[in-house]
Amino acid sequence: MVDEVLAKSFTLTGADYDRYRPGFPPAAADMVMPPTVRTALDLAAGTGKFTELLVGRAQRVIAVEPSESMLEILRSKLPEVEAYLGSAERIPVESGVADIVTVAQAFHWFDEDAACAEISRVLRPGGTLGLVWNRFDPMCGWDRAAHRIAHPGLASASADADADAAVATSTAADELPGFDFVRREQIHSTERIRRAAYLGRWSTVSTFLVADEFARTEMFDAIEAVLDSDPETRDREEYDLPIVTDVFVYRRT
Repeated sequence: MVDEVLAKSFTLTGADYDRYRPGFPPAAADMVMPPTVRTALDLAAGTGKFTELLVGRAQRVIAVEPSESMLEILRSKLPEVEAYLGSAERIPVESGVADIVTVAQAFHWFDEDAACAEISRVLRPGGTLGLVWNRFDPMCGWDRAAHRIAHPGLASASADADADAAVATSTAADELPGFDFVRREQIHSTERIRRAAYLGRWSTVSTFLVADEFARTEMFDAIEAVLDSDPETRDREEYDLPIVTDVFVYRRT
């Protein structure tokens, strides 16, 4: 069940999301793209973090996003992209227009059945659906600890690092209604990030956006305590942050 309050929290952010959230490795776009793409549609496109990778890989790129503040940033960054206000459950484009639909960092917020029906509608027969997530590397203890603070469900779900990682992409599955599962890929990368930017990134996470001031301060204090105590981050202003990017590819049935 999608938490509507958390899902809608991203309408409260825009510039900070674009400033602090990581981009996606170009290899992720290469993995999902069919050999020839006339039209690519990026759904829940946000500020264009993944959309920008589709430019040049498709003749026509469409972005659909429910937050006007995020769309304004996307339009300013990517004026060549057709950008529309809309949702995964109600995509404002004609049927059969897209060779591929991509969703980066957002599929878990969708009503799966309704979204899959709409994605299937806008795809051409045999079209591709690509789901992409950046997530924490479970082998990085300090980042994993920060995620457990921001997402208490991780701690209650399991004490196992692999189980923690699975939660991040738990809505991707071998079976989606109207689609055949093709493959899953994984990309490992490292980002050099300053402490202030790392903390700023947490300010764009749904649990922080909906929290009251007291709860938000408590979470920030707890994450700073992790950074102050872990030998990889203690007394440092810059960190090497490992990131895992999960890529799931489906074909319209």
